[in-house]
Amino acid sequence: MRRDTTPVDRNLALELVRVTEAAALAASRWIGRGDKNAADGAAVDAMRKAFDTIAISGTVVIGEGEMDEAPMLYIGEKIGLGGPKVDIAVDPLEGTNICATGGPNSIATLAVAEDGGFLHAPDIYMDKIAVGPGLPAGIVDLDASPAENLRELARAKKAEINDLVVCILGRDRHKEIIRACREVGARIMLIPDGDVAGLIAVSQPETGVDLYLGSGGAPEGVLAAAALRCIGGQMQGRLLYEDDSQIARAREMGITDPQKKLTAEDMAQGDVMFAATGVTGGPLLKGVRRGPTSAYTHSIIMRSKTGTVRYIEAHHNFSLKPSAFVD
Repeated sequence: MRRDTTPVDRNLALELVRVTEAAALAASRWIGRGDKNAADGAAVDAMRKAFDTIAISGTVVIGEGEMDEAPMLYIGEKIGLGGPKVDIAVDPLEGTNICATGGPNSIATLAVAEDGGFLHAPDIYMDKIAVGPGLPAGIVDLDASPAENLRELARAKKAEINDLVVCILGRDRHKEIIRACREVGARIMLIPDGDVAGLIAVSQPETGVDLYLGSGGAPEGVLAAAALRCIGGQMQGRLLYEDDSQIARAREMGITDPQKKLTAEDMAQGDVMFAATGVTGGPLLKGVRRGPTSAYTHSIIMRSKTGTVRYIEAHHNFSLKPSAFVD
């Protein structure tokens, strides 16, 4: 497929934050109310409306599902006012259960790449490993054991293994990984959901996370790869299939080698931008704080071309624009 190499305007990065802010603000009304579908629906609706204000010709390649499964932000949907052709990857509310229960680390997130830049990942599991920037290439490997990866990472960081923190989704399928990490002395940060936030936590020193391990959604893996591309982090992923129909679906989506060990560059190519806004607070982002007529949001925006990472704190005064989340 021929890729459109029209440069993505750097000003677009700041425009994208308005989109994740809109989704986070909408979802925040449902924090702790026990209705994950309502929270997700509010985030999807707000994000879709916000995209209508952005000067792009976007195609959703990672979204809410196929057209017959999702009313908006579905795979293949065209969004934006018109402008450079770009791929769009979205998760309007990552951590729907977290938001519904008022737990930590739910976020609204999206990424943008040049046309043809994102892996079209099916909605299946992906095995993942990731570390942050400033480390030797190939320092960790998906095919190595947790102990081997931790030893190499500790050596590169001039640290002891018991200085390292590994972020892992708290799932029964990860019991052996957790046991292996603890056996060699590493500390574990177990998260209930939200592996995009967990993966990109390795990119920011203030989170205290050194390594991410385990399996989670493949679409979320592409979003995380976009973020790690922006700051020089390393990631590997391999799709996990339950049956032959999932392999066939992957081939239909353009994945020629279903067993390939994918790098961040395989999943997110070219000029990439990533944005996320916290819904509930976590190691990476603070959550939305609401008042009667105003709200506070905390966001991160990254761009691969420059390696720039910006944190944005915004105060939204609804009394001046009471009908809108996007400003």
